Amino acid sequence: MSSDFQYEEEDFTSNKVDTNTLFRIIASVRPHWRWVAGFLFCITVVSVSEGFFTFLSKHIVDEAIIPRNSTALVQTLEVYAALAAMFAIMVFGFIYLAGGLGVKVRYDLRKKVFDHLQTLSFSYFDKTPVGWLMSRVTSDTERMADLVTWGMLDVTWAIMNIITALVFMATISWQLMLIVLVMVPVLLWVAMWFKNKILVEYRASRKLNSRITATYNENITGVRVVKAMRREEANRAEFDTLAEEMYKRSFRAAWLSALFLPAVQILSAIAIGAIIWNGGLQVNLGTMTIGGLMAFIAYVTFMMWPVQDLARVYSDMQQAVASAERFFSLMDTHSDLVNKPGAIDPGTMRGDIEFENVNFYYQPEKPVLKDFNLKVSEGETIALVGPTGGGKSTTVNLICRFYEPKTGTIKINGKDYTDYTLESIHSRIGVVLQTPHLFSGTIRENLRYGRLDATDAEIEEAAKLGGAHDFIIELEKGYEEQVGEGGVLLSTGQKQLISLARAVLAKPDIFVMDEATSSVDTLTEALIQRGMETLMKFSTSFIIAHRLSTIRRADRILVIENGGISEAGSHSELMHLKGHYYNLYMQQFREELTAQYDPFGNGEPHPTGGTGKVPAQVVAAGD
Repeated sequence: MSSDFQYEEEDFTSNKVDTNTLFRIIASVRPHWRWVAGFLFCITVVSVSEGFFTFLSKHIVDEAIIPRNSTALVQTLEVYAALAAMFAIMVFGFIYLAGGLGVKVRYDLRKKVFDHLQTLSFSYFDKTPVGWLMSRVTSDTERMADLVTWGMLDVTWAIMNIITALVFMATISWQLMLIVLVMVPVLLWVAMWFKNKILVEYRASRKLNSRITATYNENITGVRVVKAMRREEANRAEFDTLAEEMYKRSFRAAWLSALFLPAVQILSAIAIGAIIWNGGLQVNLGTMTIGGLMAFIAYVTFMMWPVQDLARVYSDMQQAVASAERFFSLMDTHSDLVNKPGAIDPGTMRGDIEFENVNFYYQPEKPVLKDFNLKVSEGETIALVGPTGGGKSTTVNLICRFYEPKTGTIKINGKDYTDYTLESIHSRIGVVLQTPHLFSGTIRENLRYGRLDATDAEIEEAAKLGGAHDFIIELEKGYEEQVGEGGVLLSTGQKQLISLARAVLAKPDIFVMDEATSSVDTLTEALIQRGMETLMKFSTSFIIAHRLSTIRRADRILVIENGGISEAGSHSELMHLKGHYYNLYMQQFREELTAQYDPFGNGEPHPTGGTGKVPAQVVAAGD
């Protein structure tokens, strides 16, 4: 599929973790520092308690079991029981606090990205796949939240366990502790080597995940086209290619992560062997007790498990950083359109609209409007016709300030419209599109969408003026009927009428209708026409129409092609001119008559009578 915009996702290919990105992730918990302090305190107490449990086992062996001192055994068990009770309370505390912190961080991240999306310009959504955005809002925020909660908890637990183990080791035998310390640089080197390999694979996996999410979205939202065009097998093949590549990348990352753990275990086994050998010699010489040797070996194991856990957390961190890089790339994106200093809200957008030498392009090498000039009087109805790609939709998008001219000026009421705030313009524009969009909820909620303070009476009055009231009251729940996601429970015509009524309720100063009647039946088209006439009485209107019969009453019709206005005038003026508009109109007129008199296109008589040929006098009437 091709389009004017080819979206290319950012590549993050460095083998180094961006510390700035990592700090930005950690900063997301700053508003909840009390929760962080609470669970860090709890996990610290848990780690120290675990280390002390092992030290108590040394005391039991050396002071109670070997000398058969039952009093010392009972006293030690009493301390053990008290410590176990505190241990249980602290475990509950860190799990509760970490879980609560995770909920808060996820909420914060998703709210921030949703709020940020509201600030981005129309052009950003034109060129960014929905699946890419959904991946940032869902899975990426999930990974980031997990890193700063459970990941931080695991790291704290591991570091405190290692420190606790080293402290107790030093009290037992500083000579044996040196053997343990020799392992640390080796383990760090192994971790760094695996880190670089894992990071590359997870970054590639995240990028492919975004593309797969986008593919899901397109195939679900476009399921009718998929079925109609019998694209199931081709789509399946394309998806299989993406899924297989993601599988390979993810598998390699998982394989490297799994390989790290046996490497740590081998190093641990070598260290334990050296400790048993040297410790055994010290026991034989009487410089170390049996309980001390047992406790020291337990501390080595006690320390090695956190090292392995750090390896797992580090692997998770690679995924979280890769996700965060994309999340922050979205958050760092700024709107193409911003209010310039001193921009005002004039309170209305009523007034003349004027294009002065406007040039615009989506891609520099493909200009859409070239030195475009147009003046529209307040309250005038302008119809735009012309070939696809000629600049019709671009013209109304510029009027709505979804985009701004690359050069030239657009004025509203004699003033450059960039002197007005974006909000003041957008809030006074009503748009009805060829494919109207409704939001999940009731009909009443959708009608009220553009004017939240509207009363029920005003909503129903707008529905009557927009031609939607009659079909609404025939529904089982009337205005409380659910429309479904995107309005899927309603017909295209019904959605179009609700969209029009929504615009009527908003009472816009500038009204835009883009191919709104091209996909509806004749009866619905007549209802839409009546609703349009209601709106046009109170606004400056722009109509892009495929059916030229719907714009005959426009004050002016503009033929837009090759980036400019090739013809302009009323319907009768353009018909007498016999130029491009005349040819378009007559072509449509003949096609409609042929469909009426010769529905099968084979010259056979119409089933209800007729010769199968369009009468010459009827053709002449269209002229």
